[in-house]
This record gives sequence, C-alpha cells and structure tokens, in this order.
Amino acid sequence: RTFWACFSAWALDAMDVQLYAVVMPTLIALWSLTKGQAGLLGTAALLVSSLGGWAAGMLSDRYGRVRVLRLTIIWFSTFTILSGLTSSYGQLMVTRSLQGFGFGGEWAAGGVLLSEIMSKEKRGRAVGTVASGWSVGYGCAVLLYSLVFSFVAPAQAWRLLFFLGLIPALFVLWLCRHLEDPEVYRKMKTTQSAQPQKSNLLEIFQPGLLPTTLVASLLAAGALGGNYTILTWLPTYLKTVRGLSVLNTGAYLGVNILGSFLGYVLCGHLSDCLGRRRTFAITSVCAAITVATYTLLPIKGVFVLLLGFPLGFFQSGIISGMGAAFAELFPTRVR
Repeated sequence: RTFWACFSAWALDAMDVQLYAVVMPTLIALWSLTKGQAGLLGTAALLVSSLGGWAAGMLSDRYGRVRVLRLTIIWFSTFTILSGLTSSYGQLMVTRSLQGFGFGGEWAAGGVLLSEIMSKEKRGRAVGTVASGWSVGYGCAVLLYSLVFSFVAPAQAWRLLFFLGLIPALFVLWLCRHLEDPEVYRKMKTTQSAQPQKSNLLEIFQPGLLPTTLVASLLAAGALGGNYTILTWLPTYLKTVRGLSVLNTGAYLGVNILGSFLGYVLCGHLSDCLGRRRTFAITSVCAAITVATYTLLPIKGVFVLLLGFPLGFFQSGIISGMGAAFAELFPTRVR
C-alpha cells in the first residue's frame, strides 16, 4: 500500500511538473517569451523545490511522514491548477514557484516513508522503482500533450493540460487514506517522548553529520542538475531545433521516457547488488558520455531517436539509488 501510494504520488508530481516542459514552446510563441524567460520559469520551480524539501523534511521528522505527504500532494496539485488560470509571465512565475515548493516536499516525505518501510536488502530496488514513477508521470504529460494539442487550439490547450492535473490528484489522495507512519519512526517518537530532548533543526550541519551532508548534497546537485536540464529543455529542443511536429516530438520523447523508466528500475536493482557508490560511479560516467554524444556530435534522424533511450536510461539511473543511499546515511530523528 505504501509503495503504490508513493509511486502514484511521484508519478502525479512528475506529470504536473513536466506539463510545463511540454507546453513551453507554446508559451514562448503565445507570450513572446525569450528562451531565458522560459528557462527561468523551470529554474524557479526547481530552486523553490529545495526549500520545499527542506521544510517538508523538518515537518515530517516532527509531525509524521504520512501527514506531510498528503499535505504536499494537495499543495502542488492546487498550484498546478492555478497555473492554468494565469495570464502573464509574472503570474505563472508565482504559481510555478509555489508548485515547486510542494514538488520538493513530496519527495522528501515520500522517499523517507518508503525507505523506512523497506528492508535494507530491498530498499534500493523499491525506492528506484518508485522513482520510475517520474517516467510514468512524464509519459502521461507527453501523451496528454499529444492528444489535447491535436484537438484543441494551442491558446486553450495548455490551460486544459494544467486543469487535468486535478483528476489523478484525487486518486492519489484516496490511495493515501489508510497509510501509517513506519514502525521505526513511531518507535523514535516514543523514545523522544520518554526522554525529552531539545530539537535541533540544524543537526545535519553539526560536526558528526556535516561531511555526510555536504558530500550527499553535492552528489544530488550534480546528478539532478544534469537530469532536470534535459527534462526541461528536451521537448523544446526537439520541436524548435530538430523541427519535429507535435506527434513526432511525442514519439521521440517516448523513447527517452522508456529508457528513463528502465534506468530507474534496473539501476535500483543494481544498487542493491553492486552497492550504492559503485552504481553512482558507473551511471554518472555513462551519462556524461551519452549526453556529450547527443548534444555535440552531428547525429540526425533515426540516430537521434535511438540515442534518446540510453540518454534517458543513464540520466535517471544516477538518481535511482539516491533515496535509499541518503536514507541510510542519516539517523531516524533527522532523516
């Protein structure tokens, strides 16, 4: 039950976030945006998501993982719908940023919740498979984009896409209705009640945990920075640079998303078999080679299509083991 709730929540999160990526070329044309402005809309959501992760993480340590998970789903779904009501660049900047706050918080609460439910031997593949929900959500965004833009004029189609985010949100909240916090968390709270101690929200920056916090943060920043660059700009690149139609863009993205899905799942298993560190090293080297080939070599046509598969596989494979690895690095009270 916890697995499917976290998987569905992350897929919904991905769909809502990636809806912007697929409508970005349309907004550039309709609102006469520069590519810098369009990119800033994506960047703002990601930057604010770091604050959302920080806030939701602290709240989930204090008030419970499940309660905060539900709250973040309601939060980012609300601001996804409000994004469809905007009529200016500034308004969309506000709603996108606040959507990002909930997006970052959802993974903070959901990732920890699942990590504490699963045994260490299966944690990598479980968290990696939940992470593959991003590919499912991204795929839903691309599918909806292809369908809606085929029948509705672009000026209304992009708004309709954001409104459709409400339907899966209701389903995910229904899935979460009977979830309970993990036993290891409940035991920790019982111990704290029996032996009250002053809460320190900055404990992860104290000498005992500071090196771990810094190295883990650098790893996440590097891997996620590269991953979100591709996720944000690939649809626009295919449509404006490669000159693909709506349906052809969807097909090319479909190959990339399939590779991404398998990257999450298989590299999650790999992290359980080979270890977290070795898996990070292998996938990061392969991702660097693939990205360089995709962007720097003069490839065309079917080669661009086929190379989208390993591009997606390795860009997501790096991230697959992060939830499990980071959960294992920190004690329950600050996880």
